[in-house]
Amino acid sequence: MTSTEPPGATEPVNPLIHRAVAAQARLRPGATAIFFREERIDYRTLDAAAEHLAGQLAAHGVGPGTVVPVRMPRTPQLVAVLLAVLKCGAAYAALDHRWPAERIDGLLEQLRPPVFVSADDHPGSPATAPARWQPPTDPLPAVAALGGSAPEVELDPAAPASVFFTSGTTGTPKGVVSPHRATTRLFGPGGLRGYGPQGVTTQAAPCPWDAFSLEVWGMLTTGGAIVVVEEDYLLPGALRDVVKSAGVDTVFLTTTLFNLFVDMDPDCFLGTRQVFTGGERNSTDHIGRFLARHPGIALFHVYGPVESCVYATEHRIRPADCETPGGVPIGRAVAGTGVHVLDGERVCAPGEEGEICVSGDGLAVGYLGLPELTAQKFPEVTVAGERLRVYRTGDLGFVDAEGALHFRGRADRQVKVRGHRIEPGEIETAATRIEGVRRCTVVPVPGRTTAWERLALFYTADPLDPSAADAADPVGVTAELGRVLPPYLVPDAVLAVPDFPLTANGKIDNAALLGLLPPA
Repeated sequence: MTSTEPPGATEPVNPLIHRAVAAQARLRPGATAIFFREERIDYRTLDAAAEHLAGQLAAHGVGPGTVVPVRMPRTPQLVAVLLAVLKCGAAYAALDHRWPAERIDGLLEQLRPPVFVSADDHPGSPATAPARWQPPTDPLPAVAALGGSAPEVELDPAAPASVFFTSGTTGTPKGVVSPHRATTRLFGPGGLRGYGPQGVTTQAAPCPWDAFSLEVWGMLTTGGAIVVVEEDYLLPGALRDVVKSAGVDTVFLTTTLFNLFVDMDPDCFLGTRQVFTGGERNSTDHIGRFLARHPGIALFHVYGPVESCVYATEHRIRPADCETPGGVPIGRAVAGTGVHVLDGERVCAPGEEGEICVSGDGLAVGYLGLPELTAQKFPEVTVAGERLRVYRTGDLGFVDAEGALHFRGRADRQVKVRGHRIEPGEIETAATRIEGVRRCTVVPVPGRTTAWERLALFYTADPLDPSAADAADPVGVTAELGRVLPPYLVPDAVLAVPDFPLTANGKIDNAALLGLLPPA
């Protein structure tokens, strides 16, 4: 059976996100841009509402060079507010409304914005917090009817558009400042398949993640539509529903979710035309079952660090890839992107393992307020006689004889769990601040179908109280971490131990620690 996935957009996309959306509002004003519950928001309404909101934000001092934190649930109003921020020439930082107050306060201190956009009263809010602006909760057609216009702002496509927060080794999240062109590079002619007029995708990715840009701006800059999912996660039943009700034909799922869907309800994909999956080591068993059941649906393996927004590579998976000795490839560079396997500045030969480095329009401006780290991770190198600014991913890989890239692992402790990039050091730093915790270590737990399935934290307490209500976690580390870290960083298992077992080389014996865990 031949795949029927549509090509990508056939019309050039304006490199500025908000102008690309405005162009679609002029081209197809009555076309549906957003499906939400029983609502259908057309492009004319979305753009007009964003114009009105941009005028209000500009009055609060929002403009070029500013970053606006936005804490709202997933709704059409959120999309309009983010679009309004971009129309002002500013960048947005979309914060997860589920994050603890302490984390929100820390990010506000880091950003020091002119205004904090929040749909409700922020529970922490220190005295130094910025002014809070609560956006209207009215349906977007009512907001659009108020009229108003955004300020006239000239921007370079390299100007910041969004800030994505990733786990940091020091205990403080790193803000990755991503420019407009990092997103829009993906969606013009020769870009990703399925994004364009008639295309429909789900919007279920967490707001602070770069996959949010993929889902929202991929369709809205090219004339397609998004279906806003209210639940925290897209599940197979919900996918079936939106395929039927809204015609969803394109979906991105992390490796963990893809495997779950294949196990729980493999026919939930019926009606889609392309599925993108990645973020963790894949399972050839799940891929093989999907391909056998859905030969007409195009399945793409994708790879990309947030520092090169969304995707750096993609690969259309064929059944033969499941038998490849090097594993299913992560593919070739996407539009506007260069991918290089380097040993220092030397380009590795085919089959030779080295560090995966990424260049091109997808690269971030840098890390917010961290010039030294930016210089370290985004150096200029000479590749084939050309000076290039690259991002050193810390990922190891090789290019095969056919030119496809393969992932081999990490050069440091960073791990991916359920699609989230995690620095164990951030969790350890937070845990050692808890009274009673003497030492701790975070160990990723291997999974059956992915590299890492969950996280375990082991700690020694001073003193260790065997009579505590929870003998496994007498200090209450789980609860304390839940107050300062987002849910995805709170370890699934926490266990107090008398001391850490050591290997013959004097290092912590992670295998021995994992052996202490009760069965999951």
